[in-house]
Amino acid sequence: MRICVIMPAHNEAKAIGDLIKSINPYVGDVLIVDDGSTDETERISREAGASVIGFKKNAGKGAALKAGFDYALQNNYDAVITMDADGQHSPKDILSIIDNASSSEVGIVVGNRMANPEAMPAIRFATNLAMSLIISAICRQNIPDTQCGFRLVKCNVLKAIRLVSLNYEIESEILIRASRTGFKIKSAPIKSIYEGQTSLINPIVDTWRFFAMLFRALM
Repeated sequence: MRICVIMPAHNEAKAIGDLIKSINPYVGDVLIVDDGSTDETERISREAGASVIGFKKNAGKGAALKAGFDYALQNNYDAVITMDADGQHSPKDILSIIDNASSSEVGIVVGNRMANPEAMPAIRFATNLAMSLIISAICRQNIPDTQCGFRLVKCNVLKAIRLVSLNYEIESEILIRASRTGFKIKSAPIKSIYEGQTSLINPIVDTWRFFAMLFRALM
């Protein structure tokens, strides 16, 4: 498979260069979607060898991912791997993600942090568990960690679904729309790294967006 790693990034200049270089041995093509950064994220990303799409203003993770997906489709990739730009995902797990996508029946492979959640903050574990139960029931497939942003999505899935979310809820929307279109979703165990990263998720606003997305997707 010809694969592109897509990473939305907002003010990640501190770690982005080393992260790109650590991904290159596994996947040579990396796209950074610079979501309105005010630091040197774009310059450092280019110097590290990544392609860059730059937004003048912060548009949200969903908007950044959609721009990345459009790029992958326009450049005839077979699949994309999405990762967080803050170093929370280990590039060493890329090969496992790819291996689990080898079957033509599988449309999406989602990283699963829930099998080894010791390092995960308790509130995040509880939220992920609840969300995953809801999304799994809607998708009629067992997806242990639906909120994990480390995943592989084949481009035939992206061609078949229409995404409308602009923020974090897009990750759930992808799973719902793909499953309702008939694609199989598989999970692969991964390691998550929690070293003081600050979550940008707003518990009230993003929960409202999540349920609004559910209503749109189900209707």
